[in-house]
Amino acid sequence: MTRPRVSILGGSGYAGGELLRLLLDHPDVELAQVTSESNTGKFVHAVHPNLRKRTALKFASAATLEPCDVLFLALPHGEAMKRIEALAALAHRIIDLSADFRLSRPHDYVEWYGHEHSAPDWLPRFAYGLPEINRDAIRGARYVSGVGCNATATNLAVWPLFRAGLADRARGVIVEVKAGSSEAGAQPGPSSHHPDRSHVVRSFSPTGHRHTAEVVQALADTSDADQPPVPVHMSVTSVELVRGVLATAHVFARPELTNLALKDIWRAYRETYGQEPFVRLVREQQGVYRYPEPKILAGSNYADVGFDLDARTGRIVAIAAIDNLMKGAAGTAVQCMNLMCGLSEAAGLGFPGLHPV
Repeated sequence: MTRPRVSILGGSGYAGGELLRLLLDHPDVELAQVTSESNTGKFVHAVHPNLRKRTALKFASAATLEPCDVLFLALPHGEAMKRIEALAALAHRIIDLSADFRLSRPHDYVEWYGHEHSAPDWLPRFAYGLPEINRDAIRGARYVSGVGCNATATNLAVWPLFRAGLADRARGVIVEVKAGSSEAGAQPGPSSHHPDRSHVVRSFSPTGHRHTAEVVQALADTSDADQPPVPVHMSVTSVELVRGVLATAHVFARPELTNLALKDIWRAYRETYGQEPFVRLVREQQGVYRYPEPKILAGSNYADVGFDLDARTGRIVAIAAIDNLMKGAAGTAVQCMNLMCGLSEAAGLGFPGLHPV
């Protein structure tokens, strides 16, 4: 079987660099081209120094992009939607890492991103790219969206509780997300300047974070069409970390579940994630790493998910940790590519993370 030819449009950012790292070592694909307008003609390792002696590829201009089997779009938000018609002519399959096709309803872009969607007819063609909740649709899709890293951690944390019918949908989800600095991207700015960013615990987005919309959209799939949306209250805090997201979500058990016990919650998580290749359940009785922690996931496509129960109040605390550049971006995108191309889902994604870091 011919190995799929894969290219990356926009490979100079952090997510583009992670795509390069993964695809260079992928056993079943051929990396053809990677573009960067500001770095055209430079060796890839000039921007991504960890790739020295791993490739002789140079950045190309988007104008020279050749047809390929799979095209990853790692462009700034808002760019892919403007060019999707032309890009679709270059590749049989497209995976877009930006937010441009994550939401299924055009008016959600007005509400959450503050602008009209410039290609609304394309929204139904894209499958939401989180395999743990949308695998069948991804496997049969030609076009797959990226995922928001904060939304991914939140969705993986709470999805089993709503899927199993344990959560009180009317009371919704309250989630505090702690995020590392790489979430802001490779372009420096006042908030990422080292003297200002270092040692922070900064409330970045107490309300109104854009990734909230992805959680609302995902949880709608756990209910009947006539049920109202689950209220999702997300706050995001920047912390002293380069890679990583930790979502700590609070949901309440349905009032009639007066005898809910930890064993019931264990059952819900095991039934949902027991066969998932990249979700690990973490709830230990002793030791340092009793609950999910982003630090040990750096460079990994794994998501560590844990939980606890306050039996007095019926409050369930659901916790998920990921590397925002991997499970929250490039790693999940490669996982989607594997599904779309009929490859082993875990191909090229076996790295478990480092300890200690």
